[in-house]
Amino acid sequence: MAARDRVLANEAWETLFTAPTTLMKQFSATDIWRDVSMREYDVLYTLSKCEEPIRLNELNYHLLLSQPALSRMVDRLIDRGWVSRTDDPTDRRSCRLSLTTSGWAEQRRVGGRHAVDVARAMTANLNDDELIQLRALCRRLVDGNRPHGND
Repeated sequence: MAARDRVLANEAWETLFTAPTTLMKQFSATDIWRDVSMREYDVLYTLSKCEEPIRLNELNYHLLLSQPALSRMVDRLIDRGWVSRTDDPTDRRSCRLSLTTSGWAEQRRVGGRHAVDVARAMTANLNDDELIQLRALCRRLVDGNRPHGND
């Protein structure tokens, strides 16, 4: 790879990393995070996308948290009644996590308001064609760099 290609790739990465960081700071300033933190919401959102209960390590794959931090957060979400832990029928040493009815309700309550904020921020500077292109490019990055055997 040529030096200029490395420079361009690194500049693109820096911009790609800076964009969500900038937007997340904006989103965190809204009043929807009273009852649930953004990180807790991330767990609720990730579990809401799962068709069946998942193991902690599978949940961790989708989040930017250390395993110990995620374990503590899951315990807090269980205590709040938003997440349930059940024995894993295929591995007695493991458990599986899923949203409770109140967890689903909280995810939908916060998620609906957050979706409005996200749509407002994304459409403020990008038109539909640009959003479609951005979505396609990000999907290519994710799909091309996903470890084999993980979804």
